[in-house]
Amino acid sequence: MMINQIPQIRHTNSGQFFLLAGPCAIEGEEMALRIADKILQVTDKLKIPFVFKGSYRKANRSRIDSFSGIGDEKALKILQKVSKTFDVPTITDIHAANEAAMAAEYVDILQIPAFLCRQTDLLVAAAETGKVVNIKKGQFLAPEAMQFAVNKVKDAGNNKAMITDRGTMFGYQDMIVDYRGIPVMQQFGVPVVLDITHSLQQPNQSSGVTGGKPQLIETIARAGVAVGVDGFFLETHHDPANAKSDGANMLKLDLLEGLLTRLSMLREAVNRINR
Repeated sequence: MMINQIPQIRHTNSGQFFLLAGPCAIEGEEMALRIADKILQVTDKLKIPFVFKGSYRKANRSRIDSFSGIGDEKALKILQKVSKTFDVPTITDIHAANEAAMAAEYVDILQIPAFLCRQTDLLVAAAETGKVVNIKKGQFLAPEAMQFAVNKVKDAGNNKAMITDRGTMFGYQDMIVDYRGIPVMQQFGVPVVLDITHSLQQPNQSSGVTGGKPQLIETIARAGVAVGVDGFFLETHHDPANAKSDGANMLKLDLLEGLLTRLSMLREAVNRINR
């Protein structure tokens, strides 16, 4: 599978799903190292391939006074330090074509935000770095339409693409996961990831702060295992209530081990069924 091409990734022969996980945004070095250390301990124990996630900048904010980052270079260097300290791969979002080469100097996977998944120049710029490109499915797109985003990456000479489903808009202030889309997108020959935290967002709140339903993270994830997703994306924080971005839908860090333990057991059962 393509994830074997991700530098430093472990446990790729374990039969488990892989995991893209970390805080929404890099708020500082101490918090990033703390969260990465905990996730790595759990994933090594369960033999789950792990990529540390952190946004170096949050460009898509509801309000102009929302936290957007601590500075691009500073945050990217923290991601690089996480990688070197723990010998793990890293992933971050990019928002414009001119950010691709810059971010590629520090991380292993470039992520295309859902709202930007049709931006040709962004997809091509990410592809041309030679890095793995994770394309988040737009909340407004049918699963079938994601083949064109994947093709843009492949046509630019890069066969290391994957898709992350983060739910579909359901009215103005809710999201829904259509699990029928998972096998549809797997037919494009790329790994398909399920984002189990952003899928529970409640956007467009009158306060300008996105809400969420983190109590349903395990519900969403269990169904994802059942339909055979290749990996999971989740955001986690030791103190979600005081996180500077997307705290309303993040998983509390001390709940991670229990969640992944149960999901890994389900994955083993699904593997037995599929033999």
